[in-house]
Amino acid sequence: MPSGDEPSVLRILLDQNVPRAVGHWLQELRPEWEVRHTSEVALDGKSDFTVFQWAQDREFVVMTLDEDFTDHRGIGVSPHYGIIRLRVWPTTVEEIIRALQRLFESVEAQEIPGALIIVGRNNIRIRSPRQPS
Repeated sequence: MPSGDEPSVLRILLDQNVPRAVGHWLQELRPEWEVRHTSEVALDGKSDFTVFQWAQDREFVVMTLDEDFTDHRGIGVSPHYGIIRLRVWPTTVEEIIRALQRLFESVEAQEIPGALIIVGRNNIRIRSPRQPS
């Protein structure tokens, strides 16, 4: 975040592999958040790097099922505004929502920006923030 300040509104970009219904659920749960899906911002079919760069340019946390965002050789090592990697199976709306409910019960919203969060079926791992300068 610029100047180390917390954002006034948490912004989340759902990657193309996250069902849009998850975005609708999130918006109902947290109406104060700005939640967008790649399909709403002309990013469907774009590369992970393009999605990541769009999110960084606009200070969005990326929520994805794609492990490329957390690969230690790629995007996840760069400074970022936050990545939530969902490691659930099956990748149904219901399983994703269950995972997010666990996340939001155990992690405060202000801990999300800048962090790399991996939400598994039975655990949640949070890596220290890698905020852009």
